[in-house]
Amino acid sequence: MELPRIPIDDFQVRCHLLWDTGWLLLTAGDLSAGRFNMMTVSWGSFGTIWNRPFAQVVVRPSRHTFEYMEAYDTFTLCALPEACRPILEYLGARSGRDVDKVRESGLTPVPSLVVAAPGFAEADLIVECRKIYRDDLDPAHFLDPAIASHYPQDDYHRVYFGEVLAVRGTGAYRAE
Repeated sequence: MELPRIPIDDFQVRCHLLWDTGWLLLTAGDLSAGRFNMMTVSWGSFGTIWNRPFAQVVVRPSRHTFEYMEAYDTFTLCALPEACRPILEYLGARSGRDVDKVRESGLTPVPSLVVAAPGFAEADLIVECRKIYRDDLDPAHFLDPAIASHYPQDDYHRVYFGEVLAVRGTGAYRAE
């Protein structure tokens, strides 16, 4: 099924629900070059910064996808239907260094509208982004001491802001 384009002003999500319990598939790389990797993410945000719509994601340097986030200018975020939850669990627990995640997952990469990173045919939502900012989390700036418990190995995330360039999705992601 070809997902219809959603104008950015009509894009709507239940942010906390989508990130915390829905999860997203983050993909960075270049589909036409056959070089990309994906991972399940459950921490991030959507919003506005510098008068631009953006998506914010975090990736630990130890993750294989980190190499792709560093090497390529674009990424996608895909929401998959609940029936794909086992696939998201698998993709969050396996490294692209060790397995062919596309083949193992059974997902179908599809070209994005405006970025090099692919989306997936099975997705209900595809958000296409171009990186505009990155920074490393600094534990000295944690204002809540409980946050440190997420980093027992001191493997702090790198934060990426991506300008949202295109959105495609089902009617559930479009304001009426």
